[in-house]
Amino acid sequence: MRRALLIFALALALPATAHARDYGQRGTVFPVLERDLLEQIQSRLTTMEASGETARLNEELKRRTLARVERPAPVAGIAHASESRSWVFDPTIALQEDIRGARGELIHAAGTRVNPLDSVELRSDLLFLDGDDAEQLAWALRQQGTPKLILVNGAPLQLMRARQRRFYFDQQGTLTSRFGITAVPARVRQRGRQLDVSEIALPARTEAGQ
Repeated sequence: MRRALLIFALALALPATAHARDYGQRGTVFPVLERDLLEQIQSRLTTMEASGETARLNEELKRRTLARVERPAPVAGIAHASESRSWVFDPTIALQEDIRGARGELIHAAGTRVNPLDSVELRSDLLFLDGDDAEQLAWALRQQGTPKLILVNGAPLQLMRARQRRFYFDQQGTLTSRFGITAVPARVRQRGRQLDVSEIALPARTEAGQ
């Protein structure tokens, strides 16, 4: 019995090549003709550059980028105000995680309700308007003080050059959606620890709707 086990162990220890056989070639073998992916990409780029296609695509990208900067995509879902309405907006938020200082000290624990207006005042009104609407533009420029003019449509850089005044744009409707604004012109003004939000129907537009 021990001898049988020894023979079995020796058989396992033998190199696999000791039992290998050459069965020859079976079936048709074809060479690998697929080119390396990186080689294909490099070849394509070289061809595009030689033909001038790369330069053309770069110019087209530059043109589109400049056009988007000059005239961002309009904020979706914003109408011209046909009636005035107003409401109060409470900016208080509940913290989702602890707020700590530079040394790790706890400033506000998660779950704490914080009102940003307790720390930072809204120094000037926010006016939202359609920059392509001459009536809204004239109304906004007549307002007292130095409100921030925020477009939901139009060409802010062109207006800045023409009016020598800073214009902003509500990219992707971040602010209007936050305040619940669905029509312009609209105003956001601080009132203590809250914000007054108003959509304002201009007189000419109100008369046209009657």
